[in-house]
Amino acid sequence: MEETILILDFGSQYTQLIARRIRELNVYCDIFPYNDIPPLGPHIKGVILSGSPFSVRDKEALIPDLSGIRGKYPILAVCYGAQYLALASGGDVMPSKIREYGRANLSYINPDSELMKGVSDGSQVWMSHGDTILNVPDNFCVITSTSNVNIAGFRIADEPTYGIQFHPEVYHTTEGAVLLKNFVVDICGCHQAWTPESFIESTIRDLRKKLGDDKVVLGLSGGVDSSVAGMLLHEAIGSNLHCIFVDNGLLRKDEFQKVLDSYDHMNLNVIGVDASDRFLDELEGVSDPEKKRKIIGRVFVEVFEEEANKIQNIKWLAQGTIYPDVIESRSVKGPSATIKSHHNVGGLPEHMNLKVVEPLNALFKDEVRRVGHSLGLDPLILGRHPFPGPGLAVRILGDITREKVRLLQEADHIFIEGLRTHGLYDRTWQAFVVLLPIQSVGVMGDERTYENAVALRAVTSTDGMTADWAHLPFEFLGWVSNEIINRVKGVNRVVYDISSKPPATIEWE
Repeated sequence: MEETILILDFGSQYTQLIARRIRELNVYCDIFPYNDIPPLGPHIKGVILSGSPFSVRDKEALIPDLSGIRGKYPILAVCYGAQYLALASGGDVMPSKIREYGRANLSYINPDSELMKGVSDGSQVWMSHGDTILNVPDNFCVITSTSNVNIAGFRIADEPTYGIQFHPEVYHTTEGAVLLKNFVVDICGCHQAWTPESFIESTIRDLRKKLGDDKVVLGLSGGVDSSVAGMLLHEAIGSNLHCIFVDNGLLRKDEFQKVLDSYDHMNLNVIGVDASDRFLDELEGVSDPEKKRKIIGRVFVEVFEEEANKIQNIKWLAQGTIYPDVIESRSVKGPSATIKSHHNVGGLPEHMNLKVVEPLNALFKDEVRRVGHSLGLDPLILGRHPFPGPGLAVRILGDITREKVRLLQEADHIFIEGLRTHGLYDRTWQAFVVLLPIQSVGVMGDERTYENAVALRAVTSTDGMTADWAHLPFEFLGWVSNEIINRVKGVNRVVYDISSKPPATIEWE
């Protein structure tokens, strides 16, 4: 098994960020709830205890069972984790007299501390806690302090256990990567051998062992995740992989044929299914976004099943599930409240008596891209912005008609191609146009118009969990507005969405 850093999650908003920082060191890590610790073994090289929105002083504080971990594996306890270790060992943890939220600077660093090696005096760190550690037992050694927090970091004598009250994983802790590398590489002894190439090699080997000569069916979307999953499976089982790409009538302009052409160049065995009329007929008159998603999901399953049944002896359904989906399913708080239902092939495996294979379920989105790059994935797909499963249905607010789809496809095409030609596409994480359910007054030539308004949406992000609106040049936005209004009949007003996530979502529905 891979060398692994185990992260125990106490519900912190930063837990996934810890994992990303560890992965950036080419070390594999896995996140589990604090109360669902997986079987331990020699592949576990160290354990990180995350922060938490809760207080260790609460009656219902989250209490982990570390009896199989302490003294046996190196531990790095962050914020809540550090406070728990201090309190459980007989120290004092109390509400902070001076609450530290945000930037702080280290005023003392123990020069003999292996964890703090290479961290500069005065280094900026990010604090986010209402409690603070006031006193620790005699076998705790203070390794760093700030002007307000004396015990900002400690080590427990005679065991490789460390605690810090700041967050090394966030950008604002300027030398957090140094601290994490000290822990992961020097203290835990990880070899930094987890690379895209090593992932590809081990995954293909495992897929061959798991699948043997069985046939596998995969639903392609034209996006990065399903395409990379398809390439890995193709490398592993060749012609035993059968891919299905469904046109639901809600793709971007000319996308169905462009994507099929891309897959043809990749030598994937792909069946293209034009079911656009079937989807659009079912959606006629439906405005509720959740109903739209459910209809699209149901019709997709029907179409996919019909095509898959034409292939003899299928044993497996492949899915492009990625790591954030896995983490969500085993969250400390359980699956999050449903904000929107997702378009997937839920129910299909059981209905068709298929086993599921998910070759990407250990990777974050940016890691999927790196693997795709190493596999030689077509740049058109590799650099493609995320696109929702229900497609343009969630970007047409209100009911869906063929004319609205055409109008939105044209406006979106102008925006996206404009971003490409102006060198802005790769500087945004996701960009698209939304057709609004309102009309407004305009003037074209000497005539009064009463036509549609569209909203441009462009965001910057790393993984879509949080996002900021993209600060596109005004000159470009002005050019796009003119192009859309002049070239797309039925649009006379263009607005730009400057909402960040949170509080808004990236998509409008």
